[in-house]
Amino acid sequence: MKRMKTVSDAFIIGFARAVITGEAAALKFAAKGLGHDFVKAIRLFLAARGKVVVIGVGKSGIIARKIASTLSSTGTPSVYIHPVESLHGDMGLIAKEDAILALSYSGETEETTRLLALLAKEGLKIVSLTNNPGSKLARCSDIILTLNVRREACPYNVVPTSSTAAMLAVGDAIAVTLMKIKGFDRSSFARLHPGGNLGKLLNLRVGGLMHKGAANPVVTAGSTVKAALAVMTRTRAGATSVVDARGRLKGFFTDGDLRRYLQSPDASLEIKIEKVMTAKPVCVTPDTMAIEAAKIISSKKIDNLPVIARGTKRPIGILDEKDLLKEGLI
Repeated sequence: MKRMKTVSDAFIIGFARAVITGEAAALKFAAKGLGHDFVKAIRLFLAARGKVVVIGVGKSGIIARKIASTLSSTGTPSVYIHPVESLHGDMGLIAKEDAILALSYSGETEETTRLLALLAKEGLKIVSLTNNPGSKLARCSDIILTLNVRREACPYNVVPTSSTAAMLAVGDAIAVTLMKIKGFDRSSFARLHPGGNLGKLLNLRVGGLMHKGAANPVVTAGSTVKAALAVMTRTRAGATSVVDARGRLKGFFTDGDLRRYLQSPDASLEIKIEKVMTAKPVCVTPDTMAIEAAKIISSKKIDNLPVIARGTKRPIGILDEKDLLKEGLI
């Protein structure tokens, strides 16, 4: 191995960009190659009464694992099985109701083709994803999806780069197409992803973060700025909702409003709150997704949001930017 003696910044950036554009070109060819066989594969997976079993070894095996995971997380039960392990007992995981998705760039991988020959004899339906439609893998398959990769992004046309990118992209296309047809929506996705940051993004709502009850500062119209400050201090909030005689949200008064008002030479804490509050403020409801509230706070450059009941428009809580920061949503 002969290392380059001097490498310029321009060379590094240029070479890296060539790799990415090479892979991007491969994805375009893979997309153009989708046709009737892809439709047949989608219909086969939709009709399967069991799961989708994804098979592959080496780099194809790594991509197969990811595809199986994506399928399962988007409403199509799936599992990855290693061909060698299958030949030594794991075939018991495969049921006659299952459909097979087999990955092999060359289509000549011995372990994969041996397993598929056995599965074909058992009558299982097989979809192959390969770059060689005349391969042993293809001959064992009911449906062949050809990658149409012309060259790897590596300078020696050896390292799996464009081929694995194309495999992954076609696998994602299968999963997301099935997801769309099945009506697998945001709420379905949230149900399968309850934990971690993704779970927070999809499940956490304003009602679970807002300060309510005694911690929710509210004053009535006609109150003074001094009275509003007392409520804000007691609740340790940086703002307070202002309500009309029927308890409906009329305005919102914040620390920022106070600072701007105090710059006036005739400022007085005895002034009525209506004179300095923000009328018709931006507000959210308890069922608003927390991530949507975070976007509002960030885009409006504000620290607090009033939370109102959808029907009565009564302020039932207050959402603070610090609560969203704590959850990692800002």
